[in-house]
Order: sequence, then structure tokens, then C-alpha cells
Amino acid sequence: MTKKMVKLVFPQELIKEPVTFNMAKKFNVTPNIRRANITETIGELILELEGEQENIEKGIEYLTKLGVRIEPIVGDIVE
Repeated sequence: MTKKMVKLVFPQELIKEPVTFNMAKKFNVTPNIRRANITETIGELILELEGEQENIEKGIEYLTKLGVRIEPIVGDIVE
């Protein structure tokens, strides 16, 4: 099992859609929400994704194709 920290930035049209849940279910990835900031116009999530490396990569690709911007997390996240 691999863990990867990422920041997801959702465009306004995806804020109310269950895209994180769908990705987790479709690719057998466990998302752990570490931080969230959701407004009417933008959604930002800091996630720790856990699963097989290949599944995490496929999940990230799936989110990207939907229009979610993915940024790798480097640095200080509270454990």
C-alpha cells in the first residue's frame, strides 16, 4: 500500500458532485480528508490517498479528466 498527499481544487460546477467518493469507489483508493475549504465558487481538499500505486495514479487521472486540478503536497501537514 502506498500513501500520497495531494491538494484537489474543484471548479464551481463540480463542488456539489461526489467526485471524490466516485474516484475512491471506482479505483479502490481510500481518501483521508486532512483539510477542506469549500465555498460557493471553489472547493479545495487536502487528501491523503491510500491504495495501490497504480490505483492512486488512475484515480488522479480520473479526477483530472473531470476538471479537478491536482497539486502534489510537499511540506508541513499536521500528522
